[in-house]
Amino acid sequence: MIQYETVIGLEAHVELKTHSKIFCGSSTAFGSDPNSHICPVCLGLPGVLPVVNKKVVEYAILAALALNCRIAGFSKFDRKNYYYPDMPKNYQISQYDLPVARNGRLTIEVDGKARKIGITRLHIEEDTGKLLHQGTITTTPYSLVDYNRAGVPLIEIVSEPDLRSPEEARMYLEKLKSIIQYTGVSDCRMEEGSLRCDANISVRSAGDKEFGTRTEIKNMNSFKALQKALTYEVKRQIEVLEDGGRIVQETRTWDEGKEITLPMRSKEEAHDYRYFPEPDLVPLVIEPEWVEAVRRLLPELPDARRDRYVQEYSLPVYDAGVLTALKEMADYFEACLAVYPQPKTVSNWVMGDLSRLLNAHNLDITHCPVEPAGLASLLQLLEEGTISGKIAKAVFEEMFATGKDAKTIVEEKGLVQISDQCAIAAVVDEVIAGNPKTVSDYRAGKDKALGFLVGQVMKSTRGKANPEMVNKLLKERVK
Repeated sequence: MIQYETVIGLEAHVELKTHSKIFCGSSTAFGSDPNSHICPVCLGLPGVLPVVNKKVVEYAILAALALNCRIAGFSKFDRKNYYYPDMPKNYQISQYDLPVARNGRLTIEVDGKARKIGITRLHIEEDTGKLLHQGTITTTPYSLVDYNRAGVPLIEIVSEPDLRSPEEARMYLEKLKSIIQYTGVSDCRMEEGSLRCDANISVRSAGDKEFGTRTEIKNMNSFKALQKALTYEVKRQIEVLEDGGRIVQETRTWDEGKEITLPMRSKEEAHDYRYFPEPDLVPLVIEPEWVEAVRRLLPELPDARRDRYVQEYSLPVYDAGVLTALKEMADYFEACLAVYPQPKTVSNWVMGDLSRLLNAHNLDITHCPVEPAGLASLLQLLEEGTISGKIAKAVFEEMFATGKDAKTIVEEKGLVQISDQCAIAAVVDEVIAGNPKTVSDYRAGKDKALGFLVGQVMKSTRGKANPEMVNKLLKERVK
């Protein structure tokens, strides 16, 4: 078989977190009753004129700077013409040949090495409405349309075709989401459509300079789905070529249930949309002073924060990367650290037990029932020897389930660690007397036998005995 190379480029659509829409004062609130956030402007009724929301432009500049883009001093809006039921005006106001920003980049880690992925352009546009398909095979199918999202501000971020595998595409989108969330211009909630992407993919013979014929997979709204869809499409395209066929340039959709891509329509080109300058909006002139004012709003971004954690807290690069990938998690970590200044211990708990429980309950860290100060108080009890490590984990689960603080749970359940040497020694003697065979095994050099004896002591004390003291006393008495 010919060896093939995969070529991928992503078009990410990011809804901006403004209170009002891009060209009118209608609310952008998510989850409201259908068609409750509309007005004559976003419906495109006769006689109305759009007015650009200045905050949208500021957010676009902020995102572009975070992605190392060059801001255009002059850009304009264009009409992208096509008929579709979720476009009330039958055209979309977007930017075509003169976008607000170009020539950016972001860096991903591939096999331990940094790879720079180019960003072709970042432009501003309005979102479309949402179609709700009703009916079944046995009933008359019909569709309803909700225009609440029509006119919600978007930025579209178009990458260069620099990605070479579905995994790299997922990594790029994860990194992009992280950077955008740090800027605060969008919440990037993929389940709400705040971040979604279209993926352009082709394959070519290894060593070829020319790109193969590409297909586009529309509206991917999860990292898992993106990687699966691209993996399937790579396999499909190679099989077509190996069978002597040719790839058709088209738009495809991902069927999550069947885990396959399916054709939607032939791929449109720019001329199919009949772009022309938007006559109701003047061009955007962005002065350098405004760009510099926005640049001063840039926060510490994920890579810089990760490097600081490595330098300032002596954390492993892996830990620092996990903690800083999500801004809210990094904020939680630092808030806990302010009360309990033990970086590695806090890191272990945030990455371990806290993340496990959040995933199990399908929560993000902004809805965590345990405040940073609450975790810090638990770790303080553990450090003081009031509770053991095993009990600490049980207490944390109770804190997560009930919202109670650690000290209250420990007192209510009588979980204070036993550190009285005489009390522990008595239990140790009972365990040794009751397990002569295991004691003989340990004396014969079978070190694992000691673990069994420790477990028996902990069982007898309901996990409350000081583990270090148990180990010490057992070794002394057995010998």
